[in-house]
Amino acid sequence: MKRKHIIHLAAVFSAAFSVVFTGPALAQSYPSKPIRMIVPFPAGGATDILARALSQKLGEKIGQTVVVDNRPGAGGTIGADTASKSPADGYTLLLATSSTHSIGPAINPKIPYNAETDFTPIAYVASSPNVVLVPNSSPSKNMREFIDHARKNPGRLNYASSGNGTIIHLTSEYFKAQSGTFILHIPYRGTALAMPDLISGKVDVLFDSFVTGMPHVRDGKLRVLAVTTLKRTSLAPELPTVAETLPGFESVTWFGVYGPKGMPADLVGKVNQAVNAALADADVKDRFARLGAEPTGGSPAAFAAMVKADTAKWKKIIAERKITAD
Repeated sequence: MKRKHIIHLAAVFSAAFSVVFTGPALAQSYPSKPIRMIVPFPAGGATDILARALSQKLGEKIGQTVVVDNRPGAGGTIGADTASKSPADGYTLLLATSSTHSIGPAINPKIPYNAETDFTPIAYVASSPNVVLVPNSSPSKNMREFIDHARKNPGRLNYASSGNGTIIHLTSEYFKAQSGTFILHIPYRGTALAMPDLISGKVDVLFDSFVTGMPHVRDGKLRVLAVTTLKRTSLAPELPTVAETLPGFESVTWFGVYGPKGMPADLVGKVNQAVNAALADADVKDRFARLGAEPTGGSPAAFAAMVKADTAKWKKIIAERKITAD
């Protein structure tokens, strides 16, 4: 009986020891093998290029190789869903964007994951603004003049987008709601296809991404009125913001790292620390700037709060403007 009692006590102490010490021991041994970073968009795109710049430096900071795994399809849904269903052991990360975790869930309630509860927020990586572009022939030299011109000509001006339900479409409708203007929507299959019509003056305005829009400005083909960050961006500090005319206006594409739900807090902290260290690297900052993205960083809680607010904003716009992805 004594022997059985001793064995039972040993088992109890072993279980207690495991509960108390597994977490710290896990953090100390992590990572012991390569980490997979799922990118839910095709290779060669902006998200992929940004992920490769981050993953290389992240690997150096965390002490293990970080391998980019492209899982494109369905507007980022396929890759995000794959990540959500992966083990929460820190060896599968997701580089998410506004499309997968703010706009997508807001406009398509049938996506196969819950963007808020099926993931563990780790770090806010970067943001990329849009710029307000008009033809050189436009009578508007700044945002105030453009708003006044649009208000005086309701329904006579038009704007281009990269398609229904895209951030370009939503940003334009957000602007209309905030400015009290009525501007007609002309959807294209990508803003590159809208550029010739914008340059020629057939289109009156386009809220294009900084990366694809600014080269046309620098070539003298278009005029830029403002940038859509809340405060002036380090990418082009000379540009005024839309918010300087419409207080509070902000629209950016964000990028952030998530893990699957249930990822241990000690691992989240370790990855978050490594991501922040990578974002502070001069080479990463330079590569991001060339992509038109500003490194952000910060805590998991701050990242989660930003995404929650961003999602709420787009849900409101989608409902009020009756926007669909069709």
